Amino acid sequence: MNYYALQVKTNGEEAFISEATRALSFRQREQRFFAPRRRLVIRRQGKKTEELKAVFPGYVFLETPQVDHTLYRLVRGVKGFFRFLKNNHDITPLSGPDLAIISHFQSFGGIAESSKAYFDENDRIVITEGPLQGFEGAIVKVDKRKQRVKLRLDFSQQKFTIDLAFEMIEKAEQRRAG
Repeated sequence: MNYYALQVKTNGEEAFISEATRALSFRQREQRFFAPRRRLVIRRQGKKTEELKAVFPGYVFLETPQVDHTLYRLVRGVKGFFRFLKNNHDITPLSGPDLAIISHFQSFGGIAESSKAYFDENDRIVITEGPLQGFEGAIVKVDKRKQRVKLRLDFSQQKFTIDLAFEMIEKAEQRRAG
């Protein structure tokens, strides 16, 4: 299977997936649309609420063997569709680092939950498990109070940042010493 990236209306990823799936229901076994999401705890006016937000706002991914003329024509007609990446005349499957990033987030079931982390003796964050694992070098900012990490990703020749949640854990040595 190949993976393709589609640019769609930002914050309209779920609506696009629903409409595209309905438009292509006669061949539903041939393709699957998805948009990895992340769970964040948002604090507003002292109240905490959980929200699901897109990991890649404005992008939907398509898993299919190839983009044929029928698929292209039907997807292009769905409300909110802007273009395939690179462009509509050069539709190429994801590969290399782009494919690795998408596969990484898909391996967590489509929703990136909080990663588990602690801070070492030099006050650097150490990720022990979760979606942030393997992306330590891409962390540009850590907000301990909000328990969020700002991650800089390079996807489809564009750099952008996303916030992902982390959960503090104690190192085993600290628990034994205390």
